[in-house]
Amino acid sequence: MKAWPAPVVPTLELDTPGAPGAVRVLDTSAGHLVPVGPEQGTARMYVCGITPYDATHLGHANTYLAFDLLQRAWRDLGLAVSYTQNVTDVDDPLLERAQQTGQDWTELAQEQTDLFRTDMTALRVIPPDDYVGAVESIDQVVTLIETLRASGAVYQVDDAQFPDWYFRCDTAPGFGEVSNLADDEMMARFTEMGGDPERPGKVHPLDCLVWRMAREDEPSWPSSLGAGRPGWHIECSSIALETLGTTFDVQGGGSDLAFPHHEMSAAEGRVATGEPFAKAYVHSGMVALDGHKMSKSRGNLELVSRLRGQRVDPMVVRLALLGHHYRSDWEWTADQIDAAQQRLHRWRSVVAGSTGVPALEAITRARTAIRTDLDAPAAIAALEQWFEASDSAEGDDPDAREQVRIFVDAVLGIEL
Repeated sequence: MKAWPAPVVPTLELDTPGAPGAVRVLDTSAGHLVPVGPEQGTARMYVCGITPYDATHLGHANTYLAFDLLQRAWRDLGLAVSYTQNVTDVDDPLLERAQQTGQDWTELAQEQTDLFRTDMTALRVIPPDDYVGAVESIDQVVTLIETLRASGAVYQVDDAQFPDWYFRCDTAPGFGEVSNLADDEMMARFTEMGGDPERPGKVHPLDCLVWRMAREDEPSWPSSLGAGRPGWHIECSSIALETLGTTFDVQGGGSDLAFPHHEMSAAEGRVATGEPFAKAYVHSGMVALDGHKMSKSRGNLELVSRLRGQRVDPMVVRLALLGHHYRSDWEWTADQIDAAQQRLHRWRSVVAGSTGVPALEAITRARTAIRTDLDAPAAIAALEQWFEASDSAEGDDPDAREQVRIFVDAVLGIEL
């Protein structure tokens, strides 16, 4: 599957000795900030992608901008990045929406994936190196399940009609350590997120589906497991292992994915390889509208495409989102567009001028903020002081404007 065109990402050749030499983020598993990425070479990251049955809303955009910040921070340190993202292009919500609308499910998936690509291009999100759909990964999913089967980690339920395959969570060392939830919390989240703890024949209520046997009027594929289609978690396990190797630096996504999705995919990967899955699990916060988390099921959405259709500059949208810390939960209001529009106009006016005050201190503070848990609001505040000073006084550093322009582009992804 093709991703989207990559923006040109400049490099700021400006030494800032006061800035940290590594990126630190909150690891949900550890419960505190940890350094992520190697000292040199290639950082590897997997971020869970969309289920393409509806348009990209600002909650999605908030997540993908968070990990775009991480990728840009790594690049600013001189690291290469290997980045994988999946597309769950066959799953129950997609099939249900296609049935509701009378649209072929493959056409709906293609249409919404194309729209997502367009939104990410407009927001100048660096695309993944590997953009992999569930459908195209079915062979490797089956291979992974067969590996788990050989170790006794998967089984079929005793159901004459639909003997689906499940992963035994009790075979995974340290199961529960990604999300750090109590048993009752895991059970509640599992049920809320589409799990089936009460299914007869399961060894443990939290065992997760890895291969759904074929049902009438559902897509299915032939395999050694019987005709069927992948479960949700095994899709990400197999794609990550195939593209990034047995252990990689970061698995990322929204905070609603910590359990069961990231817990289960990490457990499957660890049992299959005998190695830890990701070194850190990083989660972005939830964006609300009208008092509730934005969700397709509730319909309380602000869409990136709708804002673009209203001729809102995508850089305004990006700047508005970056005004919130990536892992905070917050509520979207329309006035945030107005504030971001004013800020972007001021920033562009200043960099279009002839000179500015020296920028080293502001860039050092902004770099420090980004490298310390991707604190975009603190980085923006540091830069805002430079813009205000350069706007209100005659500067004396002819290189400052270009240094700030490049930094804002390279690290925040804002084109001035």
